[in-house]
Amino acid sequence: MQTKNHNLVETDYTEILFEKRPCLNHDGNSVSDLYNAWIILNNPKQYNSYTTAAVKEIILAFGEASNDRSVVAVVFTGVGDKAFCTGGNTKEYAEYYAGNPQEYSQYMRLFNDMVSAILKCEKPVICRVNGMRIGGGQEIGMACDFSIASDMARFGQAGPKHGSAAIGGATDFLPLYVGVERAMASLTLCEPWSAHQAYYFGVITDIAPVLKVDGKFIPNPMVVIDKIVDEYGRIVFGTMKTGEELKKAKELMASGEIDLSMLDALTNKLIAKILHTFPNCMNKSITEVRKFKLEHWDKNKEGSREWLALNMMTEAKAGFRAFNEGPKENREIDFIKLRQLLAEGHEWNDELHEAISPQFQNIMS
Repeated sequence: MQTKNHNLVETDYTEILFEKRPCLNHDGNSVSDLYNAWIILNNPKQYNSYTTAAVKEIILAFGEASNDRSVVAVVFTGVGDKAFCTGGNTKEYAEYYAGNPQEYSQYMRLFNDMVSAILKCEKPVICRVNGMRIGGGQEIGMACDFSIASDMARFGQAGPKHGSAAIGGATDFLPLYVGVERAMASLTLCEPWSAHQAYYFGVITDIAPVLKVDGKFIPNPMVVIDKIVDEYGRIVFGTMKTGEELKKAKELMASGEIDLSMLDALTNKLIAKILHTFPNCMNKSITEVRKFKLEHWDKNKEGSREWLALNMMTEAKAGFRAFNEGPKENREIDFIKLRQLLAEGHEWNDELHEAISPQFQNIMS
């Protein structure tokens, strides 16, 4: 039968990688004529942050994967082992979009379309979390249907620390995963969770060890794997080690190597389970569960886009430029000074911007 091509355009991907890989059965052997579409963020030098050009390609890639009749599932991941994605490219934000709300508004429409492209994909979408999933990376990751993570990965938001708010999906999605109270803490305080915490809280489907020492996989040595009672009497799980224990963990890490083969094995194991289901029933089930995300996302995305654009004139302008231009050891603005100036009724102008920004401090002193 001659089939029609429903893709909007034919795309030569330059900012991301788009690959069709053989679909594997339970025994690990490939199944003839069936594939998985791998959409791979390809900016490892900047922790797989997405540029405007990359966002456009991601939208087209999800459309292509969705339309491909031979694709069983989509794997959304990044190059390397440091990061799945850390969100929007802060260099581009600082050097082009900061102070240009009309431009950022158009960019955010593309961002919204990227999130929507994930949520409307007619194939199950698996986020293969090969490293940090922070900021906008956490948002596009939570738009996926499943998440299989390296146990070295970290999850969280960065908005209020760098001049933004996590309204590109996180405020819509995270309360559905972990409840309002825990989401509130993550979205406002920007304290990241370990992969073990994320698994314990229900944010991800499964975790895989990726650190090999003396040829054997070991759990992430940087985190407390078991539940413990902390100094406040709280039961905690998956928290980062401190002091001498952390020092020893770093030494152990330095003696090993990162191997993502277990992460890939778990990803393929999940897809093999998907393979052995009715495709239409699977897609309907996914669509029904996605409605909980879409209920909030579709209601809020346009208002969020408009607010984020206007915020590029004030806090985002200061935050992104501080991160991009500040010294390596200090990429945050002086939050106390900002609050003091605003309490005095100081307007948002160049004088205030320079007074709170680390990149101006040496000049001013």
